[in-house]
Amino acid sequence: MTKILLTTTSFQDTPGEHHQLLAATGWEIIRARGPLNEADTLALVGDIDGYICGDDLITRQVLEQARPKLKVISKYGIGVDKIDVKACTEFGLPLLFTPGVNHTTVAEHTFLLLLALEKNFLFHTDSTRAGGWKRKTGHELLEKTIGIVGLGRIGKEVALRARAFGMNVIGFDVYWDEKFATQHGVKRVATLDEIFAAADYLSLHTNLTPETRDLVCAKSIAKMKKGVLILNCARGEIVHTANIAAALKSGQVGGYGTDVLDAEPPAADHPLLQLPNCIVTPHIGSRTYESVVRQATAAVTNLIRAMHGEKPLAQINPEVPVKKVV
Repeated sequence: MTKILLTTTSFQDTPGEHHQLLAATGWEIIRARGPLNEADTLALVGDIDGYICGDDLITRQVLEQARPKLKVISKYGIGVDKIDVKACTEFGLPLLFTPGVNHTTVAEHTFLLLLALEKNFLFHTDSTRAGGWKRKTGHELLEKTIGIVGLGRIGKEVALRARAFGMNVIGFDVYWDEKFATQHGVKRVATLDEIFAAADYLSLHTNLTPETRDLVCAKSIAKMKKGVLILNCARGEIVHTANIAAALKSGQVGGYGTDVLDAEPPAADHPLLQLPNCIVTPHIGSRTYESVVRQATAAVTNLIRAMHGEKPLAQINPEVPVKKVV
């Protein structure tokens, strides 16, 4: 029987039509609770034909272990920085993904973090829950400048919501959509240094690459406005953990709202977990009932199409042909 490994927890924990779609294939589904480290992934991939993954660490060694039985990897989501894409392509393994399904949800979560920081939300809810009535004065978003690094689908949705709040929006992206920017009043900046210097709020929506790793670090933080708020719904490794912790303690960074960390789940002594001006959510920016069903349905549809030799909805390495497996 065809065997499929399924590791993404939001897929498994959220009801919806994606369960029926996968069950209807008649394939044997092997379930694990991801994200998996390399050792756990290695232990599971030796006898599977297809793989619906989340943020599991899929290294070259994992792919070597999975060969030749594994025929398709279907990523639930869009980030493939934990997957050795080069090795997938070298081994002729189609790597599928699901763009365009979670941008609304992640943009909403970005504003959840921003508003929570700027309005001292957790301080106030903690106070009232404890029977107190302590108050801190917050700030309006109106006429503040938000700098968006990465103006793809998610970045654009953040820009739309920022304009609705009456904010000034500036953006940096190598691939600039001038039509969108003109239509929605987004000013393009030429360099990252320019966006660092101008932003009251810095919102990160770029992929993790060698160029973006530690993009926010001591050197770049020094170029930012004192008290800047930084929002990260992209990847934890884009922000240097020790540097952001130090900047939060010194007040150079006024607040950090992040849905992602460099280690997930974090150790109990992770330096960002106890800072009062840091809000960490457990990588649930795209985890809504609506978004999960969209992502999971797309991931299953991709897998089914590829396993039958049909063109998937989206493929990271389209130069690798899909071949009929079942």
